[in-house]
Amino acid sequence: MRILANDGIDPAGKLLLENAGFEVDTNHIPQEELAEKLQAYDAITVRSATKVRQALIDVCPNLKVIGRGGVGMDNIDVEYARSRGIAVLNTPAASSLSVAELVFAHLLNGVRFLYDSNRQMPIIGESKFGALKKAYAGGTELRGKTLGVVGFGRIGRETAKIGLGLGMDVVYYDLADGPKTLTLSLTQGFEVELPVDQIAMEDLLKTSDFITLHVPFLDKPAIGQAEFALLKDQVGLVNAARGGVIDELALIEALDSGKVAFAGLDVFDNEPTPRIEILKHPKISLTPHIGAATNEAQERIGVELAQLIIENLKK
Repeated sequence: MRILANDGIDPAGKLLLENAGFEVDTNHIPQEELAEKLQAYDAITVRSATKVRQALIDVCPNLKVIGRGGVGMDNIDVEYARSRGIAVLNTPAASSLSVAELVFAHLLNGVRFLYDSNRQMPIIGESKFGALKKAYAGGTELRGKTLGVVGFGRIGRETAKIGLGLGMDVVYYDLADGPKTLTLSLTQGFEVELPVDQIAMEDLLKTSDFITLHVPFLDKPAIGQAEFALLKDQVGLVNAARGGVIDELALIEALDSGKVAFAGLDVFDNEPTPRIEILKHPKISLTPHIGAATNEAQERIGVELAQLIIENLKK
């Protein structure tokens, strides 16, 4: 059987598949050529770049498995594929820690102005060092502040654990009932159980010093014009979930007015061509959709995906 890893797969996962007797092709096929060329494969693995929609599924009768390396499957017509007897698999747990750590990279970046300092120091650091020192002197600490987590799945919980480890109070919103405590696994085998509070979305918006979003994009932004009006002044926002979860135009207004102190964005509307106003805004910390892009996460994703594919194709 032949597997097309169209958006790549970690070498450890590729080796597992090959040792199980599968042929694995890691050469990327452009989206417009997939309808013709995917017919020669029994399975495809994708990340966020390749889309597997109904029209593609209909012309690929040999397709038995669609694997998504990562969490979100909004680039796959999941229910339709399953209705055609195709197994649709993903790896929701493998990258949770990597995304959570990136959230805190943005938060720490924001409270100490690193996003702007790293832009300005190479330009005027030599001539206006004192002025920059004064400009960035009003940093804040995360310890003792309230972290609001919107969406309390695997990634939301990993993010909350880091916040608890830094001494933050954690509140969260989720549609489903969630836990009252989380267990932190510390060094040398130590574990500690700490409290978290599930509250209404409106209360989270009004009380959080920092907010991080871990929900899919639905029919409207989770934080739009109405939600911005409820936020505490000088709140910090991070979106490492999906573009559109925060209304970008409303975000720019809130940053310009001072309502929002800073934002950290790993995902954007219109990827891979984000708004230039977002990219150039002086109060936004930016990364190009790299939440799961650590060596450790990619290996975990590759291995888990390979195991799931083997399990399904060997039936």
